[in-house]
Amino acid sequence: MNVLIYDGSHAGDGMAARLGDALRAQLVARGWQAETVVLREQRIGNCAGDFYCWVRSPGLCNTDDDNRLIAARMMHSDLLVYLTPVTFGGYSSALKRMVDHQIQNILPLFTTVEGEVHHQKRYQRYPNLLVFGWMDRPDERAAAVFRHLVQRNAINMHAETSVCQVIAADAPDAALAQQAGAWLEAIQRGQSSPRVSLPMAAASGPAAGAPRAATPVRRALLLVGSPRTRKSTSASLGGYLTEQLAARGVETETLQIYTAFSSRERARAALAAVDAADLLVLAFPLYVDALPAPVVAALEAIVANRRAGAARPGRLAAIANCGFPEAAHNATALAICAEFARQAGLGWLGGLALGGGEGLVHGAPLVELGGRGAAIRQSLDLAAAELAEGRPIPQSARDRLARSVIPSWLYRLMGGYGWRQQASRYGMQHNLRRQPYLSITHER
Repeated sequence: MNVLIYDGSHAGDGMAARLGDALRAQLVARGWQAETVVLREQRIGNCAGDFYCWVRSPGLCNTDDDNRLIAARMMHSDLLVYLTPVTFGGYSSALKRMVDHQIQNILPLFTTVEGEVHHQKRYQRYPNLLVFGWMDRPDERAAAVFRHLVQRNAINMHAETSVCQVIAADAPDAALAQQAGAWLEAIQRGQSSPRVSLPMAAASGPAAGAPRAATPVRRALLLVGSPRTRKSTSASLGGYLTEQLAARGVETETLQIYTAFSSRERARAALAAVDAADLLVLAFPLYVDALPAPVVAALEAIVANRRAGAARPGRLAAIANCGFPEAAHNATALAICAEFARQAGLGWLGGLALGGGEGLVHGAPLVELGGRGAAIRQSLDLAAAELAEGRPIPQSARDRLARSVIPSWLYRLMGGYGWRQQASRYGMQHNLRRQPYLSITHER
């Protein structure tokens, strides 16, 4: 059995090495072949969100860096292992950067899995998934979000068996070896981890240390987490919301995460803007069931900055949009946002989820959508009225935005036609199912 290990640890975190040693000893004892890729040491750019790996060079990322070779190794593996610190209930930014690139290994075409729309397989077989997350201290809520993310990834990446365990960072080596052996036994038996329900954090209002009563927002900062920056659906949604906040007397500012955190100097300025705001609005597209890697990295930086200084009370609201027709696909990502708020000491004012956002909005200003965007505008109007007063997003706003605008069967039909039309611009309409990594070995 071939095993590929993604080491998603940050520099200076020795837990991945300890856990990797324990795991490799168990693999050797079973006669399995293992290869470890330390992701932070690889040349892996951020997923551009251009979908060229689906329509221009099907099955092959448009960015020619180490992500291609690693994605090929994945398809030559029987077992894929993630090693990562649990980060707000999700993966580290180092691991998430490679996970984002794994969409090249599935098709843009759609199927239905357990009543939900998902993407079809590109390859006949996929590796099983084994995920180890570690935490400095026990945190049941974050651990449950993490386990839920893994089971969602297993569905979307077509893993027949998936096992996820969360362990303490101070666990002794003997315990790591014993647990690693038990988890590999579960993989051998084809016994996936039990499914867990996603813990949904209730909106908490003001942050710890702030006055108990809601206080009106004076300054709001919109953080747009899309690589398409100002021309993105995330920017359209977040921009309309901040316009409504401004109409209610709130001072607003917008930062594009992909550029605002692209250097140390820009990051310092961005963190200063975060500190100056009493409401953060995070708008982002769904990437492989969670937030895009650069957004995770920005949130890591924000938490580190707030813990290093005297952080002022603040609040967070989030808007997630996905390409699937069901808005519920965004639930795990919004739970991660709530965990980030809790760990950053921010009050959580709730999240909004939009399904089919790319097809419906496609980066256009909402005022230009006419009747097609009426429900979206109404939802954001309701949210802005409450957020401006420092109150959580109302359920009526969440329900209105989450309402599906197209039946799933029609979405699958029209979606497949749309992807073929896009591929036809590059002469690839008959090559959408191409399997380039079958002919690429996992050797360097």
